[in-house]
Amino acid sequence: MENTKRKGPRVIGTIIVILIILFLSIEFLIREAQQFSPTSATNILLLSLQIIVLLLALILFFVLGRNLAKLYLERKQKVPGAHFKTKLLLFFIALSLIPTLLLFMFASDLINRNIEQWFQTPIEKILADTNSLSEGFYQSSEEITLHYAQQLSQRIQSQKLYDPKNRTPLMKFVSDKLKEYKVDEIIIFLDDVELFSFMNPDLPLQHYKNLNINIVKRAHLGEKFSTIEDMGIGEMIRRGVSFNIPDIGNLLVVAGKFLPQNYAQKINNITAYVQKYHQGKINKDPVKTLYLMMLIFVTLLIVFAASWIGFHLAKGITVPIEKLAKATKEVSKGNLDVKVEDTASDEIGTFIESFNQMISDLKTSRHNIAQKTSELEARRQYIETILDNITTGVITLDAENKITTINPSARSMLGLPKDNLVGKNFQEVLNQPKYSQIVHYIRNGIQNEYQVSDKEIKINLENQNITLALTLSSLKKEDKEFSGMIIVLDNLTQLITAQKIAAWREMAQRVAHEIKNPLTPIQLSAERIIKRIKKDKNQSDNVLEEGANTIVQEVRIIKSLIDEFSNFARMPKIQRQPTDFHKTIQQAITPFRGIYTEIKFITSFDEDVPSPVKVDPEQMRRLFINLIDNAIDAMNKKGEIKIQTFFNMTRREIKIEVSDTGPGIPEEDKAKLFLPDFSTKKKGTGLGLAIVSQIINEHNGTIHIQDNQPLGAKFTIQVPI
Repeated sequence: MENTKRKGPRVIGTIIVILIILFLSIEFLIREAQQFSPTSATNILLLSLQIIVLLLALILFFVLGRNLAKLYLERKQKVPGAHFKTKLLLFFIALSLIPTLLLFMFASDLINRNIEQWFQTPIEKILADTNSLSEGFYQSSEEITLHYAQQLSQRIQSQKLYDPKNRTPLMKFVSDKLKEYKVDEIIIFLDDVELFSFMNPDLPLQHYKNLNINIVKRAHLGEKFSTIEDMGIGEMIRRGVSFNIPDIGNLLVVAGKFLPQNYAQKINNITAYVQKYHQGKINKDPVKTLYLMMLIFVTLLIVFAASWIGFHLAKGITVPIEKLAKATKEVSKGNLDVKVEDTASDEIGTFIESFNQMISDLKTSRHNIAQKTSELEARRQYIETILDNITTGVITLDAENKITTINPSARSMLGLPKDNLVGKNFQEVLNQPKYSQIVHYIRNGIQNEYQVSDKEIKINLENQNITLALTLSSLKKEDKEFSGMIIVLDNLTQLITAQKIAAWREMAQRVAHEIKNPLTPIQLSAERIIKRIKKDKNQSDNVLEEGANTIVQEVRIIKSLIDEFSNFARMPKIQRQPTDFHKTIQQAITPFRGIYTEIKFITSFDEDVPSPVKVDPEQMRRLFINLIDNAIDAMNKKGEIKIQTFFNMTRREIKIEVSDTGPGIPEEDKAKLFLPDFSTKKKGTGLGLAIVSQIINEHNGTIHIQDNQPLGAKFTIQVPI
């Protein structure tokens, strides 16, 4: 049974191949016999073509009918894939049949109309018109040549180029006109003598013939000058104009036009073509039949091939697709253990293999997702537990300034309600005046995308002053695009209270110690004065003066000490205003230049630093004065101080470097350098650099110390603008 199924298509295919070979062979014989008159052999060959086309049509209808009948039965029995197979087969048949039939009808109509038009052409009239056209062409060529000869003679007379003195201009004139008029020859005769001639270099000069001198003489006597002479495979048409020049003679101007071929010969050729046409008119009907048979044959082949390919393609696709459809239904139900088994090795097989791999990957991914989801959920609960229990307040904002996270500590520190604040704008939540300072720093941090570290904020909450440490950190994506902000709050109230107590205790001890030092010489000086007065009242003036000076000096020390502590305690709040940053630095340097002649000041200012910038000019001047004063003391009033500025366009930040060539600062002292109670000077209070640090903090900047190369110390200051 299986062998019978396989044998049927092979037999049909063999028959079709034989029919194609027979058709092409007969068509070749007929085409080769087209030059002869129709014979009985030609008619038999045409009849054979018709029989072959009929057989091919019967085979097509048989195969197509059988396949459609099978599909109908399969659809009735609801065989899987029958509907798809039917649609695909009908699609292929329609795809081939519709354009093929349209092309067949158009081509057959075109062939019929063209063949009819070929043999309806009035050949006799064409021949007569051709002769008339040939004669008219000769006449037109002669008239044009005569016209150019007349134009040349008129111009020669009007410009008096016939004068022997103007022979060179005459030759140039004739040469130019040869190109302008596009004639092939111009000859100038004076009486019977040829003065000169110009010819087209493309002429077949090997066949050139000179003018007969008798023709020239007759032209001078008034006879019409017109000649047509053979020149190779073409003809030369010459026309001339003669005119008399007093005291010089008769001048003949000849213009020639070369015709590249013999038109009479062409007329004979046309006559031969007409005779051949009459002979071919007898074969009109066989030619039409041949072309129609060829069109029908090609049309049937295309339709048959399309239906055959469509049926077998549909058969090869439907089975795997049906298996895939069943597997897809199982997957949609959540069953990822399915696997499609098919032996296809083409793209369908690749598709099935990819489908199986996809199901396997989905199964693995579902397991991994479940595992990761469990881990993420545990991590989320862990983080939420940490945020809910730490004493530090944490708030996160997204790129639209909306709250995404807020923990209980942050609510408690800011006195916020327990409502759901997630998704609200931070300015909407912190809309009371007491939060204005926090909102100000957050807004500036978002706009400028810079970080704030441990900024002290004081708010009044339930009639209690609370000090918070505000830290801002911007969140950025991998492409450095701003995506939000982390706000961290620490309650420093108790810590600051304890620090204040410890600081005042230490300050009291330091003040007592510092005040006690000058009191001893004051006491000794006073006792010395009293003793001297009691001993010798007459010689006590020098002792009194010396003791008084000592007392005054020590009192000044006490006053200076008290002023330093007072200034540190009463640091004013910064007042930002538009300021020329470089001018402020120069103003701080100027007083030192005139006093310390052995100090060399070097400045290097970045031109990209904006001007003006909003800072407190007085505080900044005080900052640079303190740094310069410390550098001068460290260098023992001799050396080099260099101040440089830089500008970071991305971070909108000014960087200042102040370096000296002093002995530098030991590593163990760098960490304590900005503390109020630390000083490396014998008579220093330790408040100068503490004031510098406080000014930088008020401007949301940073300052740090490092070694200068090759020697000295370098202070680096960064101030956002």
